[in-house]
Amino acid sequence: MADTSMTETQMARPQIAGTQTEGEPGFSDFVQLLKPRVMSLVVFTALVGMVVAPVHLAPVSAFTAILFIALGGGASGALNMWWDADIDAVMKRTARRPIPAGKIAPGEALGFGLTLSAISVVMLGLATNMLAAGLLAFTIFFYVVIYSMWLKRTTPQNIVIGGAAGAFPPMIGWAAATGSVSVEAWAMFALIFLWTPPHFWSLALFMNSDYSAAKVPMLTVTHGKRSTRRHILAYTLIQAPVALALGFTPIGGWVYLATSVVLNAGFILGALLIVRRDEATAQADKYRVEKKVFTFSLAYLFLHFGALLVEAVLRGLA
Repeated sequence: MADTSMTETQMARPQIAGTQTEGEPGFSDFVQLLKPRVMSLVVFTALVGMVVAPVHLAPVSAFTAILFIALGGGASGALNMWWDADIDAVMKRTARRPIPAGKIAPGEALGFGLTLSAISVVMLGLATNMLAAGLLAFTIFFYVVIYSMWLKRTTPQNIVIGGAAGAFPPMIGWAAATGSVSVEAWAMFALIFLWTPPHFWSLALFMNSDYSAAKVPMLTVTHGKRSTRRHILAYTLIQAPVALALGFTPIGGWVYLATSVVLNAGFILGALLIVRRDEATAQADKYRVEKKVFTFSLAYLFLHFGALLVEAVLRGLA
């Protein structure tokens, strides 16, 4: 087994050069700081969690709740970019983000993220209930402190444990509507939690040089790509029955089950193709299969939650 230990120098957060901003940052720079792509997933899964709940909020309250959940997700992104500016500057995929690109100063990003965090939590509590606000606050804390500041730089289990941060939004949406957390909310959490590792490891297979250069102990760096391929298959096989089980809860149904069967069959097939490939083949075709599985994994999650949304609509029409 590869040595997974990290030196103190690697674990420490190095300083980033080029933190001076060139002129005043624009509106689009602050939008980018919020990680809009990630925010879209947060908003959608939180919305589904709210809609499928047995208690329905008034339209204005529901809109307000989603708005502040989105702001909380954006705040997490801003604080993550502040802390990870040194890593982002090294990785090709992230080098053009606002802080390493010199568009926003680290202090501005920190203040922006902390302000949005406070506003989102307080306002969600006022608009809905304290449980939802508490879950949002814990999600921000978990993503920024537990994942970004600790796990990401110290262990190849970073994305496994850290994936919990991305799994909370549907639970927050459910709590906003009901004031409680039930089995259905935990089932939605489990689906995202188990989806996260194979999703990110698929990305890591063809972006490994970035993680290696930034000294991020992603599984591909610490254990190698062969082991990562096996882990992708293992998690995909574990994920499938959990995804299907959600269809047998009160928020599931035949539309969801049919969708889930097709999607999980496709994901397992993709994982099998990944585990059978060697590096020579993968490099020769520029990781074509791995990139396709990564893209499919995004559709996998959106379509599962989309099916839950369809089930809620059908129950409303019955």
